[in-house]
Amino acid sequence: PWFPKHISDLDKCYHCIVKYEPTSDPRHPGYGDEAGDNLPNIEYSPEEHKTWETVFKKLKSLHHSHTCFEYQQNFQQMELEGLLEPTRIPKLSLINKYLQRRTGFTLRPCAGLLSARDFLASLAFRVFQTTMYIRHHASPHHSPEPDLIHEFIGHCPMFADPFIAQFSQQIGLLSLGATDEQIEQLATLYWFTIEFGLCRQNDQLKAIGAGLLSSYGELMHACSDKPQHEAFDPQRTALQPYEDSDYQPLYFVADSIFDATIKLRYRFIKLKFYL
Repeated sequence: PWFPKHISDLDKCYHCIVKYEPTSDPRHPGYGDEAGDNLPNIEYSPEEHKTWETVFKKLKSLHHSHTCFEYQQNFQQMELEGLLEPTRIPKLSLINKYLQRRTGFTLRPCAGLLSARDFLASLAFRVFQTTMYIRHHASPHHSPEPDLIHEFIGHCPMFADPFIAQFSQQIGLLSLGATDEQIEQLATLYWFTIEFGLCRQNDQLKAIGAGLLSSYGELMHACSDKPQHEAFDPQRTALQPYEDSDYQPLYFVADSIFDATIKLRYRFIKLKFYL
């Protein structure tokens, strides 16, 4: 069996043995306590707020030309309610309450990139696992891993849209009990839609994916003539290899957010069988 050979290996010694489970064992004194904790409000450094401001202002300048109408509408509403402002990183707890009121989605803090299975399973319950750190100030235009700019500017305005909320939950529900191969295909489907999806509005390419909406470098790239664009089809999309360390060479384009949701809904059983 495995055993630690260096003090750093103790990071892998994290399997806890719980003798009395507070949520299921009435002998535990905390059995009757309400589940969950209040979401934390984190203090960020001036440099981190400055990074937020740099990205916020640049991305907002591209909203009209590069982002879908639904995103613009939800973003503006969050600004009106004081949830998103250019000079300060927002409070997780306030955005969580807003989304819960709009579409039933809730935010759950996490330490970083989760496994695809865990991440998708959360979506089945309309829970979005949210990172709380911000990208390095030396590279504000793009982050190789999800950060709070990706979550708050990219995902949260879109999770306020009922069709995006439904689409995300549908993928999550498909993942429950799925094989590893099926999880990989569902994660790919999520990648090319909720993360890096495009749609057509007024005969122009517009971003719907959070990976684009939070990265002004890739946002401009995706809507240009440089990459390849294909019509969104769930079965085709689920099998397409993707690039997770650089801009995508290929993007899938839906006729609309509603169209993408309907395609996945009506192919739900077929997709489950196909996967």
